[in-house]
Amino acid sequence: MTRTLSLRARLTAIILLPILAVATVVGLWQLNNARRTAADVFNRSLLSAALAVANDVAISGGDALSPRTRDILADTSGGLVFYHVYAPDGVIVAGYATPPVGIPRPEAEAASPAYFQASYLGRTVSGVRLQNQTQVDGFAGIFTTTVWQDNAVRTAFVRDLVARSMVTICGLIVSLALIVWFGVRLGLRPLLDLEHAIERRSSDELSPIQRPVPTEVEGIVRTLNRLFAQVSRSMTAQAEFISNAAHQLRNPIAGVLSLAEAVHSAPSADEAKRRSSDLLTAARETADLSQKLLLLERATSVSPTSAFQLIDLDATLPDWIGAYRKKKCGSGVRIELDLRNELGSLSCDPTMLREAIRNLLDNAIQHGGLDLTGITVCAEAAHDWLYLSVSDNGRGISPADLGSARERFRQIAPTSTSGLGLSIVEAIVEGHGGSLGMASLDPGLKVELRLPVR
Repeated sequence: MTRTLSLRARLTAIILLPILAVATVVGLWQLNNARRTAADVFNRSLLSAALAVANDVAISGGDALSPRTRDILADTSGGLVFYHVYAPDGVIVAGYATPPVGIPRPEAEAASPAYFQASYLGRTVSGVRLQNQTQVDGFAGIFTTTVWQDNAVRTAFVRDLVARSMVTICGLIVSLALIVWFGVRLGLRPLLDLEHAIERRSSDELSPIQRPVPTEVEGIVRTLNRLFAQVSRSMTAQAEFISNAAHQLRNPIAGVLSLAEAVHSAPSADEAKRRSSDLLTAARETADLSQKLLLLERATSVSPTSAFQLIDLDATLPDWIGAYRKKKCGSGVRIELDLRNELGSLSCDPTMLREAIRNLLDNAIQHGGLDLTGITVCAEAAHDWLYLSVSDNGRGISPADLGSARERFRQIAPTSTSGLGLSIVEAIVEGHGGSLGMASLDPGLKVELRLPVR
């Protein structure tokens, strides 16, 4: 048997894989969100630092920065901030003499802060440039304050923020995986209990499973119960067949053996020949009974999945009746076929259906008596059903005996037949999902088969 993933592993994978996909999307979203958050936080910090520097320069004339401003520059969002202030004539007033490379220069006075990316001493920096009207030592004009910070500080902030988010997400996923893994195990416990209950059954215990099961496995249990019922019926039919065969073949075999001994001990050739004729008749009857028993056993096992095929009734029925008519041409009985309408196709076991019709015709000939002159096979399709009847004008059966005529080995009148004909026909019809009906005629008997047209 090919090994596959357990149901527990399958359910865990089915649940966790979409969650991992969602977690990946959330992680990417969080990375982008962290970058936006870092840009906003650091830009605000740089703007605060620029305003503080500009204010201190205006107050002190560029000579010194207040302790508060120096603290801001020393640790704005976790990193050192650089700055410089230029007078309107381009002379540096305060700060670092070497500015970042790549700061865009405005064509005119900018009323709002300008954020930029540039390079400072070989490292990428982010900064803000602020222009405002200021007077320093009696010199008034537009002073330009620029502050900047190494991008590594932002990157470290983003990395830390994303790492914390991913640790939280991974912790949730691991927790969920453990919950699902052990939760599925608990959820599958009724299936394991069902498995153990079935394992404890003996090989001949085929009663339906009655224990409560989850809704998701009710279909499996129904299928098992249906299978148990089919196996039980099959075993019952086989046991009945063996019992019937043993019972019914005992006397004919004993008769054949007795006649064989009589032939062997015949006093003369003429007597042996006469006795051998009786032996041949007994052997033929025994062979016919054996064939009927085997046919009955097969008829009880007819199912829609065994040998069913689609046949054209309008072409097949005339062939079957014509072949039987040729076989019984010396019986003196007229056999007619009456097709009431176009029959169409029927899904069936052709061999068994033909055997059912042949048995009905044989019964009519064997039990019709001396008054039998004609048999009519009538077929009609109506409302998704096929109605197939065999009627004769023989002596028939009284209404009181119609029920017992279907019983196995039951003979209404003394004959040399096995008494299995109608039992075989009924088993075949029921195996096709149909039913058998009988009615007494004046004179004669009518047997009707009702089969579903699939």
